[in-house]
Amino acid sequence: MQAMKKTLMAVAMSAAVAVTAQAEGVSDDVVKIGVLADMGGVYADICGKGCVTAVEMAVEDFGGEVLGKPIEVISADDQNKPDVGSAKVRQWIESEQVDAVNGLVASSVTGAVTKVLTDAKKLL
Repeated sequence: MQAMKKTLMAVAMSAAVAVTAQAEGVSDDVVKIGVLADMGGVYADICGKGCVTAVEMAVEDFGGEVLGKPIEVISADDQNKPDVGSAKVRQWIESEQVDAVNGLVASSVTGAVTKVLTDAKKLL
């Protein structure tokens, strides 16, 4: 479990650093990271609520901001369904100005979400 937390923190920090490179393009002056994870299914122990907590901890350790812009973490349950995951990410991008998404575990969800993020030129 400790190795998992370190890995998740590294992923979160990588996303935050990658977003730094695009900080000028942050639309609402907030770097928003979406964590899409399986909150109650077969992958919940791998990347469920613990994954969200790890990203929040990483943001806190990072100081809570990038280039003077605050970092905000939001999360959702993908239910291991590609249509649910891609719809949620599309909503995040269109309505909530999410800059990066992480936490994906199921390959089916990852594939669907990658298409949405690629089209929107957002980070995974």
